[in-house]
Amino acid sequence: MALDRTTPNDLRAFWMPFTANRQFKQAPRMLVAADGMFYTTSDGRQVLDGTAGLWCCNAGHKRPKITEAIQKQAAELDYAPAFQMGHPKAFELANRLVDLAPEGIDHAFFTNSGSESVETALKIALAYHRAKGDSSRTRLIGRERGYHGVNFGGISVGGIVNNRRHFGTLMAGVDHMPHTHIPENQWSRGQPEHGAHLADELERIVALHGADTIAAVIVEPVAGSTGVLIPPKGYLQRLREITRKHGILLIFDEVITGFGRLGSAFAAQHFDVMPDMIACAKGLTNGVIPMGAVLTTAEIHDAFMTGPENLIELFHGYTYSGCPIASAAGLATLETYREDGLFERAAELAPYWEEAVHSLKGRRHVIDIRNMGLIGAVELEPIAGAPTKRAFNAFLKAYDKGVLIRTTGDIIAMSPPLIIEKAHIDQLIGTLAEVLDTLD
Repeated sequence: MALDRTTPNDLRAFWMPFTANRQFKQAPRMLVAADGMFYTTSDGRQVLDGTAGLWCCNAGHKRPKITEAIQKQAAELDYAPAFQMGHPKAFELANRLVDLAPEGIDHAFFTNSGSESVETALKIALAYHRAKGDSSRTRLIGRERGYHGVNFGGISVGGIVNNRRHFGTLMAGVDHMPHTHIPENQWSRGQPEHGAHLADELERIVALHGADTIAAVIVEPVAGSTGVLIPPKGYLQRLREITRKHGILLIFDEVITGFGRLGSAFAAQHFDVMPDMIACAKGLTNGVIPMGAVLTTAEIHDAFMTGPENLIELFHGYTYSGCPIASAAGLATLETYREDGLFERAAELAPYWEEAVHSLKGRRHVIDIRNMGLIGAVELEPIAGAPTKRAFNAFLKAYDKGVLIRTTGDIIAMSPPLIIEKAHIDQLIGTLAEVLDTLD
């Protein structure tokens, strides 16, 4: 196959992730170019990106500063080992991330994805307690309907059934708090009023196992891939109080909420809740090059900095941790966010976005709508005996009409690039309204 072909001559070899492979290969949806807010398909159509790729292209597509940084870095230093060696851009990116993060976050450990960031944060949590002499703290607490990537640690603390059921017994010593999606909060705008008490379920788990057995709690500040579940008012604050009281680390999985999605650098700042670690990825490089990071407090980092100086402090890492090209992309991405004021832009657009998304109330089969920052979810009544089919049909129809949305179960999720204009919002929501009116 020629490298410049826009349509592959054979689709059989590629086993696609999180995809209905047989359906796709009967009617492929091929993207061949992207610019700003739009993808170009193999048949020459323009498709409005209502999902920032996969929650990751926060600055939009084909940003010159990022492209140029990657090209220059590839020509200068394509790869450098991360074990016992370094290169300047990884250190500079870590500095920039720490400056951007909530006060008290002082260190960055680089990974290659959100899944690896979660896995790294969980391992650091376990090793931290051992370094402190609390080796009995081995239990990890996640949440029902939580999504923390696809590695074994992530699906163990995660709580999405289909991500777990096919892979055996998973990790031992994991418990789950209940999710916060309760009927009283239907049609909420922004943070729901009810449900802060659900954080107290952590106290029940502590009473069951003993605080001295629990290493960490991990939650998404806003649960994204499960269908956009917004934390009730006071919920995250209560989790922080309970974890701090019992000496349990609190990890925020900000793979989706990081880098402007809620109108601030991180959700921790938006909600004014300081975790012990932040797992991030996606928007770190605008989705252009795989990269993630775990941001930690000095207390966690310094607990490892003991013993002879020639010894490795943490036996963990990746071949591509902080690789030169990804580091260059990360620096250029952060600079693009700053120059264009994209975090502030997201905050300014959030009220218009909220009104637009909630204008879909009353459309066919819509049973709930949720929003926060530039995230929105439209929940549909499932077809009896055919769960997920109605939302998937909406996805296909929207694509045919020139709009890309994402579905998870029977929930339509939207998370556009932060460069979106009001006219784009009108196009996205207007098209979705047309689609909903045609659904069976």
